[in-house]
Amino acid sequence: MYKIFLWAVIGIISGTAHLHLFAEEKADKKEEGSITFCLKEIISETKHQIIINNIEIPYKAIAGNILLRNDQSKPKASISYIAYFKEEVLEPAARPLIFCFNGGPGSSSIWLHVGVFGPRRVLLSDEGEGLFPYQVIDNPHSLLDLADLVFIDPISTGYSRVASGEDAKQFHGVDEDIESLGEFVRQFITQYERWNSPKLLAGESYGTTRAAGLAGYLHDELNIYLNGMILISSVLNFQTLNDYNEGNDLPYPLYLPTYTATAWYHKKLGENLQGDLDKTLEIVKDFALTDYTSALMKGDSLSAHEYAKIVAQLADYTGLSPEFIKKANLRISPQRFSKELLRAQDLIVGRFDSRFKGEALNPCNDYPSYDPSFDAIAGTFTAAFNQYIRKELKIKNDQEYKILANLHSTWNYSKYTNQFLNMSTALRNVMTQNKALKVFVGSGYYDLATPFFATDYTFNHLRLASDLQGRANIHYYPAGHMMYVQKSSLIKMKEDISRWMKKL
Repeated sequence: MYKIFLWAVIGIISGTAHLHLFAEEKADKKEEGSITFCLKEIISETKHQIIINNIEIPYKAIAGNILLRNDQSKPKASISYIAYFKEEVLEPAARPLIFCFNGGPGSSSIWLHVGVFGPRRVLLSDEGEGLFPYQVIDNPHSLLDLADLVFIDPISTGYSRVASGEDAKQFHGVDEDIESLGEFVRQFITQYERWNSPKLLAGESYGTTRAAGLAGYLHDELNIYLNGMILISSVLNFQTLNDYNEGNDLPYPLYLPTYTATAWYHKKLGENLQGDLDKTLEIVKDFALTDYTSALMKGDSLSAHEYAKIVAQLADYTGLSPEFIKKANLRISPQRFSKELLRAQDLIVGRFDSRFKGEALNPCNDYPSYDPSFDAIAGTFTAAFNQYIRKELKIKNDQEYKILANLHSTWNYSKYTNQFLNMSTALRNVMTQNKALKVFVGSGYYDLATPFFATDYTFNHLRLASDLQGRANIHYYPAGHMMYVQKSSLIKMKEDISRWMKKL
């Protein structure tokens, strides 16, 4: 899930907000349908406080935007953000600064913002379901005690938009997106005099792809060196994902442990495997890397005896029937698994979080027609966030805050044509060049979008020098893609990140 925030602001900020204009030039307006965007820099400041670790922290919330300009200094686009600065700090420039975004591509930063890192959090049940009435509450597990936070919405998400006469597609691509965010970071640390602050990136899902590329761009093009990266539900090597690429057998062993964890959660494993999950996963991971991978590599040369043995083991480890596994030719896609595991009950399991289940809209279909784990929270986040930014942050903007923009199918991967996008190389390079850079990785056991074993595979293949291999730390949580929606995982993640940041 994914994010950055533009000021398509028309109107004034009232209440406790303080309005500052940074651009004296005449506003450049853009007509997009019936919507007029006013591209000038505006920020709204409000003051708040929160208690974290029994300490009251006064802080300032800043809702603003930064303009991207062409060679003639005319605005091309406006990238909006919401930042949180701890107040009463003796040396603000020395305080860590974390730039946060989600992924998609096409997601705003709402999920990391009011899901886990920000000082206010959407109210959910302990296991991560939305609760009515929708609201935000203080987040005692925020990272604000450790660092100042900047939540960015990439162009065409949140309130971020392009200027009149500009084509948004110039920002919709792997490299184009990285370059625009690189310019945002440069302008932000200049405007707020934070060049000397320890700087970190935090991304989720495709946001981890973006973070790896952005880290390299900042280092190589702008000489901005990072101190840390927080990667949540990582995807760096797209070959590890199951997107129906005929002949790519790599994803199947990497998804298998997530299938096992899901079947374990829904009590679909045999008694010998239904005990301790971690012990069961160790057995399955060993099978995935050895016998299962070997069987897939052999293809049609696999003997009948070997084939039958693999079918039986896959049935044991997935909770699926041997007949289904045979029809799948030993290759189980996450979509088919989501539909098949609870088919007898006319239920499907979630993609983002396979702990969640929902009724199948069409029990005869081969694939789920929706994701019950996303529907469990999407409306809650949307309503609570929109109320929060208007009522508490005093953002007077009646345009749509774009939670998710449909950019995935038109995203420019042209530089990576005829190959799998792989940002692990960019990460390895910048970690080698910048020996101060450390990486925190968070993975969920029940994530069918970016499975944890695929992340393990990627980091095991970075080919880092031996003295750098300890600079990436992977942590696991008993929840899904957005593991922080589960309260116990949220608490543990804050504890893990706190320990990790103390070593930066």
